[in-house]
Amino acid sequence: MPSAVPGVVLDAVREVQIPLLTVMLLGGCGAKGLRVMKTRDMAVGLGPTGLFPLRLRRPIAMAMCATEFGLGIALIVTAGSFGAGTPATIVRAGVSVLFLIAVGALIELRERRPDAGCGCFGDLSKTPVGARTITRSAVLAVAALITIDQPPLHMPESGRAAAVWITVLVAEVLLLAGLSPELGEALVRLGYSEPCEIRRISVDRTLAALTGSAPWRRHASLLGEGGRGAAPIDIWREGCWRYVVYPGETGGHAVHVAFAVYLRSRRAQVRAAVLDALTGEVLTGAPRSRPAPDREISRPVPEPARFRHLPELDVTRPMAGLGARASLDDRAAVGAGRNPGAALDHSERLGTVARHRSSAPF
Repeated sequence: MPSAVPGVVLDAVREVQIPLLTVMLLGGCGAKGLRVMKTRDMAVGLGPTGLFPLRLRRPIAMAMCATEFGLGIALIVTAGSFGAGTPATIVRAGVSVLFLIAVGALIELRERRPDAGCGCFGDLSKTPVGARTITRSAVLAVAALITIDQPPLHMPESGRAAAVWITVLVAEVLLLAGLSPELGEALVRLGYSEPCEIRRISVDRTLAALTGSAPWRRHASLLGEGGRGAAPIDIWREGCWRYVVYPGETGGHAVHVAFAVYLRSRRAQVRAAVLDALTGEVLTGAPRSRPAPDREISRPVPEPARFRHLPELDVTRPMAGLGARASLDDRAAVGAGRNPGAALDHSERLGTVARHRSSAPF
């Protein structure tokens, strides 16, 4: 019986490699995909692509992701009797070659770009390549090599064999976790909440949250054509809020519909106010549809209710810090083609903005 223990352990080691390699390949591909969707750049965060000329980085990054995904699916397909024999051998040999190439690429990346991360798991792999990352790839390469010529996977034959398999699997997972700098980064992110004042939310995401909100639907009729195709004339940011102003019309009068969108990734809070385009006076009780021209406009909001929840902005002096940079970015985004009206004279726009901010009761 004791002589059979090494054989049981060796069989367990070989059996658990296919599931582990599949998870690593598909997990790495999925993490890279999330990174690409956030940055809209296929070559960002993929580590070894930085070793190639700029024109080759995108196709190489696409080939890397496609290879990982294809091999991960192929490991699943060939794990049983359906892919036994030559197809399984070819797939597992390909996985072995992939991880051996990864070892060489990481060593080269460490020599030429010591500040770059491996990009193995997208946004989590920002830590510079070190001995742990290289060792992890080497372990996975060995794991892939020992699966070549392995028979189809099968369930453990007894409870004792199942216990050995689970023990081997847990031990290898702990080994890979110890060799993964990404684990520490993931734990830090789980316990860290980024302050809203420095949170980076793109203008496009803000506009998407705005157009899907209830305040937008209530005021869309003032913008013409139900708000479809409406373009903002001004966008700026103050702390945790981004402000968006649209031109509109109600009762034959030109108005500005101002929205305040809280900078949050999901379920952003939105507030709205309607202001006279000439005087900056707040028009409360704005109708949902355009009224007759002789309809009386309601009285302004009393002074104590103005800017009750939102921060003040002194437009007579230059803005400083992150808020200023965000404001400039927002204005540049609008002026870059989203709205020709954003190219208004700067002093005139500041004057209009000052009137709006001194009157708006978001």
